[in-house]
Amino acid sequence: MTVRIGSGIDVHPFAPDPRPLLLAGVEVSGTAGLDGHSDADVVAHAITDALLGALALGDLGSFFGVDTPDLRGADSMVLLARAVAVVADHGFAVGNLDCTVIAQQPRLGRHLPAMRTAVAATVGVAESAVSIKATTTDRLGSIGRVEGIACWATVLVAAT
Repeated sequence: MTVRIGSGIDVHPFAPDPRPLLLAGVEVSGTAGLDGHSDADVVAHAITDALLGALALGDLGSFFGVDTPDLRGADSMVLLARAVAVVADHGFAVGNLDCTVIAQQPRLGRHLPAMRTAVAATVGVAESAVSIKATTTDRLGSIGRVEGIACWATVLVAAT
């Protein structure tokens, strides 16, 4: 059996204008959203980068186009689903994935189960194959100063 591993990371600053904070397609209320060309969903972006990287297909920006006008405000979970389809077209399926969201604020613990459910449904795997965790930087660096949020993702894909 052929397996490949990919990793992805994404970071976005908080937006100066009001917009919803979306993480793994889940709206986290009571806080500023992230700034970006699409909906700036760092979880979806990191997983997409990891999937594309596992098959040496580039990253989100090179695959979908950076600042492509028709992707302004795009739903990043739709882009993730498109990446999963590309993985399938190359004869692979997602085995499992692991993500760590790095945010000083907001506290994300209560949102993690919904994020896990949303990612599992989008990627087409059981929830037991999806791990989403959250941590802080203990007030160090730009994330610790609450300037933005980052996510690191690792995925395993296996030949079908």
